[in-house]
Amino acid sequence: MNPFIDLSAGNPAAEFPLNPPDYRPRILVVEDAEDLRQLNAEILLDAGYDVGVAEDGVAAWAALHLDHYDLLLTDQFLPKLSGVELLKKIYLARMTLPIIMVTDILPTWEFALHPCLQAVKMLRKPYTMDKLLGAVNSVLPQAAGIRPETLPGQNWQNQSSAGRLSL
Repeated sequence: MNPFIDLSAGNPAAEFPLNPPDYRPRILVVEDAEDLRQLNAEILLDAGYDVGVAEDGVAAWAALHLDHYDLLLTDQFLPKLSGVELLKKIYLARMTLPIIMVTDILPTWEFALHPCLQAVKMLRKPYTMDKLLGAVNSVLPQAAGIRPETLPGQNWQNQSSAGRLSL
């Protein structure tokens, strides 16, 4: 018996939940088109997520090492380091991170060549904001430690992101 854990008090894991009640899942948005990056980030902020942004694959790779993210939303065609190259680096570094790849051309031949890419969810351009939020909500509950009841609600259109987004 461990002298530091009082099992008679109940479940010690319940005292230290993985996600506190005010937890907001953190998403890294990687997009080289500034207007689309800003729009995606604002929609996700308004939906209640915590959002970080990166303008290329190299900046995304650095951001993933500097902070914790619950989801990566990345474009395929990025300067400096493509979306597929970024996913390969994530796989080789053994990072466990759900990923949504946004693209207008599905790189199916690359996905067939690299098994690490087969678990990636695809979001095809052009897409609506409802499709974006649907994809995010479908992937995040599958991530370890994310409780579905902590996911943001559907009233994202009525919230303001002013002052909460920094590029």
